[in-house]
Amino acid sequence: MLTPEETAQLAAANVTREYPNFTAHLTASPDDTPRPSDLHPAFYGAYDWHSSVHMHWLLVRTLPALDDPAPYTDVLDRHLTRAHLATEAQYLLGRPSFERPYGWAWLVALAAQCHGTQWAQAFAPAVEAVDRLLTDWLPKATYPVRHGAHANSAFALGLILDTGERAGLPARTLDAVRERLRGWFVDDHDAPAHWEPSGQDFLSPSLTEADAMRRVLNTREFAAWLDRFLPALATGGPCPLLDVPLVSDHSDPQIGHLLGLALSRAAALRAIANALPQGVVRERLAKAAQEHLDAGLPAVESGDFTTDHWLATFAELAREHYERT
Repeated sequence: MLTPEETAQLAAANVTREYPNFTAHLTASPDDTPRPSDLHPAFYGAYDWHSSVHMHWLLVRTLPALDDPAPYTDVLDRHLTRAHLATEAQYLLGRPSFERPYGWAWLVALAAQCHGTQWAQAFAPAVEAVDRLLTDWLPKATYPVRHGAHANSAFALGLILDTGERAGLPARTLDAVRERLRGWFVDDHDAPAHWEPSGQDFLSPSLTEADAMRRVLNTREFAAWLDRFLPALATGGPCPLLDVPLVSDHSDPQIGHLLGLALSRAAALRAIANALPQGVVRERLAKAAQEHLDAGLPAVESGDFTTDHWLATFAELAREHYERT
């Protein structure tokens, strides 16, 4: 695990690095060729928009552990202004499918992390934009996206439930998120865990769903739901979700996603275990969580921008759930 100073250095280096940049911007004319920092004055760095948002989250989260946070608060002061975040909000509102729902969720998580800081008030237009986007999208989202990459529905809505109240999302929106998760997933059973992982997953479709459902069901309901959803956990049968993924090439941008899968699984497995009563299933999940964490942590700072621009965030998510144990 990186030290707090190393984490802050990594996050700050990423959010201030404009190039290389994977700009997911629809070009409307030959004259429409702005720089990333013109489009996204707050979140131009870290290769892509969502990574910039969650690396800002990581930086803000790390500040209290630093002996000298001043160099990093200076970066945040430059980026997280009301004017910059209003520009980001207008960009989102003008392109309702941009970063839906992964980037939305991380923006809410960042706003929540900034609660009580000098940057908190600047987030009002951005949180309002996400609220409007969620309010419009949720009634139309008849089916969830279940694959293990950015568009995954369960991961994003789970993160919104964890952070939305503190960020300032209205209760009615959070209730709508809970209702949508129940509508999508409450009747699911016999998850095809043997299909996982896919070749470029950084999320587990099955575990993100289970992790979302532990947020909307009580302990008894969730334990019963999990028995139906992943029956092999209780029977002691093989469950590929508990096996650490093999990563053949850490530097490949897509294969390297599997490093993130190890860490996101560690977080989900630990969170699910913590939501269960004492017993064999909880012990089995906790053991697998530790194995995934041990496998994923050494890759967090490789010196390769392919993974360094995002992976430390998922290490922090895993650490957060271990702190709650």
